[in-house]
Amino acid sequence: MTDTRRRVKVYTLNEDRQWDDRGTGHVSSGYVERLKGMSLLVRAESDGSLLLESKINPNTAYQKQQDTLIVWSEAENYDLALSFQEKAGCDEIWEKICQVQGKDPSVDITQELVDESEEERFDDMSSPGLELPPCELSRLEEVAELVASSLPSPLRREKLALAVENEGYIKKLLELFHVCEDLENREGLHHLYEIIKGIFLLNRTALFEVMFSEECIMDVIGCLEFDPALPQPRRHREFLTKTAKFKEVIPISDPELKQKIHQTYRVQYIQDMVLPTPSVFEENMLSTLHSFIFFNKVEIVGMLQDDEKFLTDLFAQLTDEATDDDKRHELVNFLKEFCAFSQTLQPQNRDAFFKTLSNMGILPALEVILGMEDVQVRSAATDIFSYLVEYNPSMVREFVMQESQQNDDDILLINLIIEHMICDTDPELGGAVQLMGLLRTLVDPENMLATANKTEKTEFLSFFYKHCMHVLSAPLLANTTEEKPSKDDFQTSQLLALILELLTFCVEHHTYHIKNYIINKDILRRVLVLMGSQHAFLALCALRFMRKIIGLKDEFYNRYIMRNFLFEPVVKAFLNNGSRYNLMNSAIIEMFEYIRVEDVKSLTAHIIENYWKALEDVDYVQTFKGLKLRYEQQRERQDNPKLDSMRSILRNHRYRRDARTLEDEEEMWFNTDEDDLEDGEAVVPPSDKMKSEEDLMDPISKFMERKKLKDSEDKEVLGKSNLSGRQSPSFKLSFSSTTKSSLTSPAPSSHHPGSPGSPGSPGSAGSPGSPSSGAKNSPPTAAITTKGGLVGLVDYPDDDDEEEDDTEDKEESPPLSKKSKVCS
Repeated sequence: MTDTRRRVKVYTLNEDRQWDDRGTGHVSSGYVERLKGMSLLVRAESDGSLLLESKINPNTAYQKQQDTLIVWSEAENYDLALSFQEKAGCDEIWEKICQVQGKDPSVDITQELVDESEEERFDDMSSPGLELPPCELSRLEEVAELVASSLPSPLRREKLALAVENEGYIKKLLELFHVCEDLENREGLHHLYEIIKGIFLLNRTALFEVMFSEECIMDVIGCLEFDPALPQPRRHREFLTKTAKFKEVIPISDPELKQKIHQTYRVQYIQDMVLPTPSVFEENMLSTLHSFIFFNKVEIVGMLQDDEKFLTDLFAQLTDEATDDDKRHELVNFLKEFCAFSQTLQPQNRDAFFKTLSNMGILPALEVILGMEDVQVRSAATDIFSYLVEYNPSMVREFVMQESQQNDDDILLINLIIEHMICDTDPELGGAVQLMGLLRTLVDPENMLATANKTEKTEFLSFFYKHCMHVLSAPLLANTTEEKPSKDDFQTSQLLALILELLTFCVEHHTYHIKNYIINKDILRRVLVLMGSQHAFLALCALRFMRKIIGLKDEFYNRYIMRNFLFEPVVKAFLNNGSRYNLMNSAIIEMFEYIRVEDVKSLTAHIIENYWKALEDVDYVQTFKGLKLRYEQQRERQDNPKLDSMRSILRNHRYRRDARTLEDEEEMWFNTDEDDLEDGEAVVPPSDKMKSEEDLMDPISKFMERKKLKDSEDKEVLGKSNLSGRQSPSFKLSFSSTTKSSLTSPAPSSHHPGSPGSPGSPGSAGSPGSPSSGAKNSPPTAAITTKGGLVGLVDYPDDDDEEEDDTEDKEESPPLSKKSKVCS
């Protein structure tokens, strides 16, 4: 395969100062006898012809840009560039160049000094600068060539900028612009376009201040209208003077502030609309223009913030009922843009900005605006509210809690937000999604403050569940009064999915508040009605809500689920889904698998006792048989508590319930059978240590004979079905290694070495009835011997290797009877 690291495009700069693509090839470096030195060679990838052969001159200034570009000048007016496909290739060639020139590869420019030809032209580094031609109509072409030739070199740009600044050259050029425009001298206007564009690329603040002054800026824009590449000039000045209108929603008394706003708008217009899109080599040259706009915005925000009369009038008119709709629309849009400008401020300045707005009463004003009918005004108010919530959610929470002491629930700010979310008319619910994100930020305990005498989390969550939660859950409760959702259209389903997403977040991050609400209001039962929705995304949201609750392993929740038989809708949805291999199937199986792996005893018993008949035929995964086995083990321990106490002794050193270490523990269990055997013997009393190996192994051999006999009986009863196969449909689904269960097709491939369910796989038991099953699983059996025989045949919650062996005997032979015989 071709090495893409060295793949490059070769560019040369033409007379029009545009980069021409000379072809694509692969670059290398080496000694060229003809050039008497190390050189850069580029051979075309199409035919291998030589695209470039350039000696690395020790005095040439090479420049690396944007990690994948190397630019240099070969002669007075012959500039070259290599554009690399990958950064690594650019770095390699850059190191070669730096090595030849004796420079550190960390620099971006290899030579700060100009070469000899430049010294001849500019004389001395200490000279005051270059001498510009007289600013006359006949010399415009010469000036344009001088500007264009100076741009590639940083030093020449610096000298040109100083000359233009010191000689007041910009104003002289703009005078010539008026002359050319009056004479309709199109050639002169084209030269002026190139000159002014070049001055922009000099990237110098002092020049921008002259160009963007009140007296010059419109003439500068006029020069940029005459692009030689266009058949007709643009009409930017006409747009700015006639079409664009400056609206003072509140009269601005400060003339300096007004001038700064005009200037910023026009400069932004120049950047966005007038200047051509900078090429890849020019975009770094406009950084000072970006900075100029940025600092102007900072100044505007600061000046408006300091004008107390202006802000007072703004908020007074916003909240005044007499203000007409058009005026209010303009006021809100101004406030929105004002907040957007504030995003350019430094953090400490932004603190002061939002504190000023808060003191002026921005939140009460937003409350009034959000209660209005105008959709556009409400939308702008929502954007302003989002700035406030993202910046300081605690400020919003404090306001809402203080407000609740004086107002009814219906007109609380946070309830207005919830109502707008619920009543969003957009079919895609774009506004509702934004509002749900804001609510999520407000109820997130991670950004709540805690002090010695006040805990925001406790206070706000108590307030939210008392005054707001009923508003949030109202659409959910209204739509789930029957066994199926009363409204199941797409927009309603989307809204309910958003509400469920927020409730699921609450389950995860809130403690007793959401628990009390769910249990007292029977929320989970109502949510599970949505499992019958025709929209799969909504049914999955409901399932995810229940899965989050089960994941907490909270017995209050578990008792609530069992008392109301809340697995019934889930099992029904699973059966209705049939043999389809989809997200619903996988998500439901994962939930039951979690209960099995985490050994949630109460739920395991509830599921087996109430739903086993419906689930016993599911054999393409081992989840439900595993649950049955867990259940039987629980019953066995209840009937024989001695086994349970002995088991706790055996598990003393390796019992870990932390899910993050479960996988490592299982790996250790499979890989250290002999060590476990030694650990097992360590707890055997001295009298039992004298037992011979023959005495120990005798019960095992008897057990294995009975096991093989039982396997043959199972095969007769079950026919072709077995634990590693399924009859329909043929697909494969593997759970994580912690579950040790998989969905596999009944094809013979399931018996290949290393495949799920094969005897050779270290992570699963052998196939039932296979010759190696007994042999593979006997070491773990022997590894847990103790006094009185093979008590260790009782499974541990995290010993899934033995568990899978025993699942095959689930119904015909209860584990207790079989194991008690072996232990006797």
